[in-house]
Amino acid sequence: MTTALVPHQPPLRQRAHVPRTDRLDSLTGLRFLAAFAVFTHHFTGASPTGGVAHAPALFPYSTMGVNGVGFFFVLSGFLLAWGHRAGTPARDFYLRRAGRILPLHLAATVPCIWVFHVWGGVPWDLPSFLASLVLVQTWFPGVVPMFPGNGVSWTLSVEAFFYLLFPFVIRGAYRLRTRALLAVAAAGLVAMWGVNWWAATHLSPFHCEWLMRHPVTRLPEFALGVALALAVGRGLRLPLRPGVLTAAFAAYTVVYVHREDWFGPAVSGQLDWTVRPLVALFSALVIVAYVRRERDGERGWLCTPLMVRLGAWSYAFYLLHQTVNRLILDRWGQAAPGDQNVFALIGVATVVVALSWAAYAYVEEPARRWWAHRQRT
Repeated sequence: MTTALVPHQPPLRQRAHVPRTDRLDSLTGLRFLAAFAVFTHHFTGASPTGGVAHAPALFPYSTMGVNGVGFFFVLSGFLLAWGHRAGTPARDFYLRRAGRILPLHLAATVPCIWVFHVWGGVPWDLPSFLASLVLVQTWFPGVVPMFPGNGVSWTLSVEAFFYLLFPFVIRGAYRLRTRALLAVAAAGLVAMWGVNWWAATHLSPFHCEWLMRHPVTRLPEFALGVALALAVGRGLRLPLRPGVLTAAFAAYTVVYVHREDWFGPAVSGQLDWTVRPLVALFSALVIVAYVRRERDGERGWLCTPLMVRLGAWSYAFYLLHQTVNRLILDRWGQAAPGDQNVFALIGVATVVVALSWAAYAYVEEPARRWWAHRQRT
């Protein structure tokens, strides 16, 4: 695969600080697909005996949906760098991020208190719960349980760390040439593979799982998104087709989920330790492919009004889906395995979408507008 840079690029100092303000509807649609992949993984379970309703037609391939969070981390880095305006004070950036993330996070935590801890009886302690409210629960070991508060908010804790670093990272990234940026991003993915390998072979399962969710170990995914946003903004063009990438990822998924059946321990282990960096790379290539298509005037199904709306609601969808799943389990119990559970998955997803629309319309957007108004006054 070769890269083609647009000829006659302006000098680095002239092009590095040009903000990318293009609206990218396809990436909004992709956000919902990533959130739906995570939902599907949780609904069908990580094992044949887990989840809300096991569907053999989807399992074990649905387990790859857990890596939707890796896509979020890459996309977050890409979008923050793509829309960044040089000279923006760090304080303004932090306040905007807080107004975007915190209101719905806090609102979505309220039903979790009842569903998981009061009704569900999941053990917890006050320091861990408070850590989840301020989104630092993944920064330190020993929280109880490993996912306190709204369990899925562990990814927001990782994102909060990225936000903390971003004003400093972007300044350094602006000073690097495109080749150096991409080299640093590639080195980060290699380091991620090495850390995954070392943790799996040297740490206890608990500490290994905690390390795999620590913000520092997920930083290469975010950095890859930042690097590619600047590279594409400077003129990098890759001859990528989303359909070909999707087919390649589908083939990789088949190999990955059957790794223990098809390969020996050495190969199976390497496939397990490389899955996060490889998913990050695939995510980055898909993002770049859709950005190129959209900027060239090719608007596909991801840019339709329905997908854009679903993408706008995807943050609420992600925050609410596990609460609904747990409520179903506590109220009606786990469904008997069967392919008919695909219809149950679609039905529950529709309910979560409806709740997500309400959360977006009556909590997330009003809070964002109110916060933005306060920043202007």
